[in-house]
Amino acid sequence: MSLLIGLIPHLKALHLAMLILWCGGLFALPVMLAWHDPAITQSDYTRMRRATHFTYTLCVTPAAVVAIASGTLLIFLREVFVTWMFAKLVAVACLVLLHVWVGYAVVAVAERRGVQQAAHRPGWPLAFLVSVILVILTLVLAKPELGEVPMPDWLTTPRGQPLPFDVPRR
Repeated sequence: MSLLIGLIPHLKALHLAMLILWCGGLFALPVMLAWHDPAITQSDYTRMRRATHFTYTLCVTPAAVVAIASGTLLIFLREVFVTWMFAKLVAVACLVLLHVWVGYAVVAVAERRGVQQAAHRPGWPLAFLVSVILVILTLVLAKPELGEVPMPDWLTTPRGQPLPFDVPRR
């Protein structure tokens, strides 16, 4: 375990590098998708489609996977089980949703040349991305005391009833 604790700075550096690559790709891809104009030549269209496809599949998606995996490992190594971290995880889920939408748009552009160009304007995805990144940075850098998340009593009070399945014994 002490070996893993010694790797925390390196794991943080990997996590930050992959986040920069992931978020940078999420900035670039909506702009690249906006360049898919039905008026361009077939060779230009093919070049643009390949660029968006390779950027998404070979750069942005692997960076997202490594960022999430390294972040998850950091949570458990540092034992950061506090409310602001759970709020950050909700914001990361928003990044994942944007990532999925961008992937859908990349596939849609590849399958239907020039169809529904208005859906691929970069304004709202970039505004959403900037707001999510600002929320994440605020939570990570400020580490605000958010208090406890209000939960109903039936979730926080032991009921004294047996589980509906057998618990293995050691």
